[in-house]
Amino acid sequence: MDSLSTTKPVNGGHAPAAPAPTAPPARRRRPIDRGSAVLGGLLAITVVALLPPILTEDFPGLLLQRLFDSLSNGVAYAMTAIGVVLIFKATGIINFVQANLSMFGAYLCWQVVEGWGLPVVVGIGVACVVMAAAGAGIERVLIRPFDPTDPLPVVLVTFGLAAMLESFAGGLWGLEFHAFRSPFPAGPADFVSVAGARFRYETIGSLVLCAVVVVGLHLLLSRTKLGLRFRAVSSSVESARLAGIRVGPTLQFGWALAAGFGTLGATLVAKQTNLEPAFMAKLVIFAFAAATLGGLDSIGGAVIGSFVIAAVQSLVLGYGQELPGLGWMKSNFSLVVAFVLILVVLLFKPSGLFGTRTTQRV
Repeated sequence: MDSLSTTKPVNGGHAPAAPAPTAPPARRRRPIDRGSAVLGGLLAITVVALLPPILTEDFPGLLLQRLFDSLSNGVAYAMTAIGVVLIFKATGIINFVQANLSMFGAYLCWQVVEGWGLPVVVGIGVACVVMAAAGAGIERVLIRPFDPTDPLPVVLVTFGLAAMLESFAGGLWGLEFHAFRSPFPAGPADFVSVAGARFRYETIGSLVLCAVVVVGLHLLLSRTKLGLRFRAVSSSVESARLAGIRVGPTLQFGWALAAGFGTLGATLVAKQTNLEPAFMAKLVIFAFAAATLGGLDSIGGAVIGSFVIAAVQSLVLGYGQELPGLGWMKSNFSLVVAFVLILVVLLFKPSGLFGTRTTQRV
């Protein structure tokens, strides 16, 4: 009978030794993004510079009042910035007609309220619906025929439309200022006192409306088939087309949403500035700054950026002129603040705080 073959034990006949436990690999610290660090450093420097006047001038009442006042502007910037982001996400272009579409919508609301005697809420609803339909029509007639890979014709079309809408508004309703009603209580006594600051019902109503709109937009884009198709087109037009999605009507939906949101923002801010054909010119610059700061492809980032821009604008202009050598800083300096923020973000963090960083293979 054949003998069983055996293997020679190792380690002098002893069982093999268990392997020594190895230490878990050390976690690599995520490197701090250079652009975010620069923006954070600039923000810290600004806060430190403004601390002396903030702490010496009726603190905390005046600080709260300026922050409360900035919230109304933040809502208007957010509504306009959402429209800018929606078009940029889907097409990769900046919609320069956004401001004047919103302005024309505000005039329509004023006509419904003052000319036809209907409630201001009805006027806002009618204006948003009409301008959403106008945005969809502009996409179908003037945008879709052009090659989507060449943005120059589309940019020129939006520039031309902006000039035409401003001219039409001036011809139809005149160049003088018109008073605009607020959809919320806006009387002298309509406020809540917080540490000596007045938190107005109008501001509270605008914030609640903004929150409802943003949540509704999120649900629309994440829970509905039309919203999912829009997100697919925003991610990749070619992939969406190969998946059987009709790209044209989906982009048309985005243009309609952008025009509706912009009109809502214009009607919320028109009471503060009064109504005239160029009243949205400044607002859209702040909206562009907010979208650039938050990320041109991030709706949530654009909303956060809008309130940051509004707060920076209010605090820098309110307290900055109290610093030595800056007494010349007046309210018209707000445009400079917006342009400086755009320039800094584009230099150090082009994708914005919440935007998607794009990579290209060569």
